[in-house]
Amino acid sequence: MLDLTFLAGWQGLELASSLFLFLTSIILPTYPLALTRTAIAVGTYIHRSRSVEHNPECHISPAGSSAIDDGSRLVCQNLWKVFGDEGLDVADSVDPSLSREEVLAQTGCVLAVRNVSFNVRDGETFVIMGLSGSGKSTLVRCLGRLIEPTRGQIHIDGEDLLAMNKQQLRDIRRHKMGMVFQHFGNFPHKRVLENVVYGLQVQGIDKIVQLTRAAEVIDLVGLSGWEDRYPHELSGGMQQRVGLARALAVDPQILLFDEPFSALDPLIRREMQDQLIGLQQMVQKTMVFITHDFLEALKVGDRVAIMKDGEFVQIGTPEELVSNPIDDYVRDFTRDVPRSKVLTARSVMTPPRVYVAADEGLADLKDKLAAKKSECAVVIDEEDCFLGTVDLEDVHSAGNEHSGIASVMRRSCPIVAPDTRLEQVIPLAIAGDGPIVVMDGRRCIGTISRETAIAALVSDGGAAM
Repeated sequence: MLDLTFLAGWQGLELASSLFLFLTSIILPTYPLALTRTAIAVGTYIHRSRSVEHNPECHISPAGSSAIDDGSRLVCQNLWKVFGDEGLDVADSVDPSLSREEVLAQTGCVLAVRNVSFNVRDGETFVIMGLSGSGKSTLVRCLGRLIEPTRGQIHIDGEDLLAMNKQQLRDIRRHKMGMVFQHFGNFPHKRVLENVVYGLQVQGIDKIVQLTRAAEVIDLVGLSGWEDRYPHELSGGMQQRVGLARALAVDPQILLFDEPFSALDPLIRREMQDQLIGLQQMVQKTMVFITHDFLEALKVGDRVAIMKDGEFVQIGTPEELVSNPIDDYVRDFTRDVPRSKVLTARSVMTPPRVYVAADEGLADLKDKLAAKKSECAVVIDEEDCFLGTVDLEDVHSAGNEHSGIASVMRRSCPIVAPDTRLEQVIPLAIAGDGPIVVMDGRRCIGTISRETAIAALVSDGGAAM
């Protein structure tokens, strides 16, 4: 018999929405026979649901990393999904040098996910970006075992997801994991409030608690006042907020998003992206976000994995991808990215080569600058705290090399934090005549000259603004 409890266990599941509506409106009068037929029709899908680290310098899926590391909330190791009659054999024996098309021609099997490894830290938004057919949606469905992986490991808080039985998997989906789909997955015959409390009802939560929690998340996603409306009475963006509220209502530790905004108009999509970023700052969930839009990936992601033909090409922060694309495939995505909105002061600064005390002489400073082939020094006190800067031009203009550094030191320097966007740094660089100081607390960790800031705007044909 079809496992209805499983379908009810994952809030937002598209199949659950359509199937339950079908059951309530048509099947119930002839429950046993019709339900058996429905089970046969979706048998393959249900069968898949039965029991049975970030390394920024590594641009492909690491094949031998530890499954459990650094307290990550979600760890995926050497994951494969091969569609075809001989999927397991192909995963075990495929020649790494063969492309997906060559494997398909030789075996008749499709390498949807090919030896993928990554980890997602607690509270991190990890974006998997790829074009159509790259395997990204298959991968995110493997993470919740909506599709059964062919081989590999998936750990959530150290627990092996692929070793769980049906009940354990159901508990994970009910309490630790939520999913938001591209096509909303709302129950069309239920009002907004009823959709949002649905997951709490499945958990058997007290009704007062259900309504209180639902009211909180409805307000959180900006739907207060719409509780009694049906999904068809809402805009596309509002319908997606219902799905997001339903997922948040059960307070999951991990949220999986499968292209949640791709069906929305551009303006609504941008609004939803901003709202998701704001929500994440408040709730700090561990998120895996799927998209085919590179700009969206850079906007919402703490780290981004670029996927192609079932494999990860490069994993990195948005600025790592934009400033250091690993190959032409990634470089093509970054070419039109407005670098000033992605790069930060930390990524373009020059770490200090010369530190000096204010009571040192200019002659000694000149020798130190020459030895380090540097034109600027950072002046610090006895506790290594920042006092100012002095550059070679200041030394030359002083005239008397026997003077002390304090006599020419620049005390009023433009100061920015390491995560300041380049678009905010550029005006300071243009307006000033000295270096911009990048401060971490009371310590200077780098300087940015006008020339460096402007040069960072354009690289490899990239878009400046």
